[in-house]
Amino acid sequence: MRGVPLLLAVCLNGCSSLAYYGHLAGGQLDLLRRREPLATVIADPARDPVLRQRLTQAQAARRFASARLDLPDNASYRLYADLGRPYVVWNLFATGEFSVEPLAHCFPIAGCVAYRGFYQLGRARGAAALLKRQGLDTFVGGVEAYSTLGWFADPILAGMLRHDDDTLAALIFHELAHQRLYLPNDTAFNESFASFVEREGLRQWRASRGLAPPDERRARRGEQFTRLVLDSRERLRKLYASGLPAEEMRQRKAAEFELLRQRYRTLRDGEWQGDRRYDAWVEGPLDNAKLLPFGLYDGWLPAFAEIFRRAGQDWPRFYRQAERLARLPAAARQKRLAELQAGAPSSLAIQEETP
Repeated sequence: MRGVPLLLAVCLNGCSSLAYYGHLAGGQLDLLRRREPLATVIADPARDPVLRQRLTQAQAARRFASARLDLPDNASYRLYADLGRPYVVWNLFATGEFSVEPLAHCFPIAGCVAYRGFYQLGRARGAAALLKRQGLDTFVGGVEAYSTLGWFADPILAGMLRHDDDTLAALIFHELAHQRLYLPNDTAFNESFASFVEREGLRQWRASRGLAPPDERRARRGEQFTRLVLDSRERLRKLYASGLPAEEMRQRKAAEFELLRQRYRTLRDGEWQGDRRYDAWVEGPLDNAKLLPFGLYDGWLPAFAEIFRRAGQDWPRFYRQAERLARLPAAARQKRLAELQAGAPSSLAIQEETP
């Protein structure tokens, strides 16, 4: 998961829980205190040479982001911070026992989102336990990076370095895209937009260094797995709307999750030739909340690819057109995204602003 918006500043105008507000403030301030300039770390011969090499590569990708992708040219991702843990925050998703709609949390600036963020895993699990006592399904997932939307200079985190150089560059492009355009109350729009910038940015970054395009196999398998999960979620949605007795609904719910496991194993052992990357997720406990993050990050990805194509693959023009799309009322925006997704012409066609 990426692009967690503004965990501290969203609460500056008030949160429903002072304890939660204090937790967010303390976590963000701790992160800010641990930052140090990339240049300082890279120039220090006493630091780990592998770390210095990784940050040098990241610094080059950061320059590319502003110079070639027209992403914000600021102090973000020109700093480094080691929090001593793999994730910066853990997101808690929750939904009803017979629902696939998330329990939303609304804040000033960031708007409504489908999760709550915690800087400590124990706090996230504790909050999840309280919701479970209320009969809700819950899921806690770790997040390696998030954007404060330009309110603070976001650092490269040590947890981000667990990935290879390409993935690290993609993370930087993704988070900077959130600073370039963020629409409150529309997570799918925000994440699909940032995911497109990430993917196309990575393709151009590799091309600039004379490298082949990224291996599409991994992305394709990720899309296939997402489709499996979304199909299961849609079948559950129909089940929960059926009006069946609760006990029968529970039995059919369990059967749907077992069907998801079976379909995954068939895909893994067949077309994927034994690729087991999603085994831990599938074989772990499954409930409605665990399905919620799927579709948020790439649901409108083809629509943004179409905007980029129609913009002549020109980044400033692409951003202007995406910004115009963001200004549409929600219903008109959804309609336009669906039309772009299908590649169909529309009376809502995004035009360049008249100077």
